[in-house]
Amino acid sequence: MPSGPSNLFAAAFSRDGDRWSGVEVDLSSAEIADDVTDLVQESLGLSGDELALLCVEVEDEWFALVRIEGDAEPRAFISDVQIGGDRFGEMFTELAGAAPSTESNDLGVRPAGDFDLLDDLGVSSEELLELSMEEGALPGDTLSVIAERLSFAEELDRLR
Repeated sequence: MPSGPSNLFAAAFSRDGDRWSGVEVDLSSAEIADDVTDLVQESLGLSGDELALLCVEVEDEWFALVRIEGDAEPRAFISDVQIGGDRFGEMFTELAGAAPSTESNDLGVRPAGDFDLLDDLGVSSEELLELSMEEGALPGDTLSVIAERLSFAEELDRLR
């Protein structure tokens, strides 16, 4: 299996009322997509139906969001399905329910997955799509904007 990217950052956030708390998540032991959910729940110490949101960014290449709620199937969004062949790109593309693109990158970024996963939290599908396709925006900057809208920007900054 291809190796992972050299500069991957992953942090998971859980919400208790209006307050979010976060932890950095080490995804190095994740071998399949299901491992991601287990690592997030373990890192946050979740035991029930709590909402968790995993934010992943890889250098200047792509970002992913994974929403986890109890035993429900995780919902995921990835900013670009044309991310190459590293194992994390493949895992998050699978979580987003998309097939990695074999086409050239000439088409620009190609977001995929559940565009509605943040609707009830205050970021519409249109906004998520627009943010992910904003020309010149780095994945980390886009995640910062999303974190600001969802009120966990300070937690994200603390973990970076």
